[in-house]
Amino acid sequence: MKNYFILISIGIFSIVQYPILQAQIKTYKFEQIDSLQKIEKRNVLVFIHTDWCKYCKAMKNTTLVNEKVIATLNEKFYFIDFDAEDKRSIVFNHQNFQYKPSGFNTGVHELAIELATIDNKVSYPSLCFLNSNNEIIFQYSEFINEKNLISLLSKLN
Repeated sequence: MKNYFILISIGIFSIVQYPILQAQIKTYKFEQIDSLQKIEKRNVLVFIHTDWCKYCKAMKNTTLVNEKVIATLNEKFYFIDFDAEDKRSIVFNHQNFQYKPSGFNTGVHELAIELATIDNKVSYPSLCFLNSNNEIIFQYSEFINEKNLISLLSKLN
């Protein structure tokens, strides 16, 4: 009976540990990109989201945990996970970007506006692809599933 309890405990422990062992996307900060580009030229994918956006959360919990998506991003791109309501100053591409409040406890970061504006509108989630010179080469602003993201990544690599 004692051995049976130990085996069950080990089985439960390994099930609980499994998600921790899954591959994760290597994320970078805007401030790191210039240095990284000197080492290896890659396109950059910026995932622009907010904490309150249900489609952003859905992408984080489905699309961005797909093993093939993770492998492709880690191997071929520099990935930046960017909260559009981040309040810190960010220096990127020789410019200083700030959080701009628009009301009580609301606002948006200038860099989110710069990278996620499509047809004069910012929406979440947004994907912004930059080339190795930090120029926007493609923008996409809605939920995207893993199959379509993998297809997009292969075209923009």
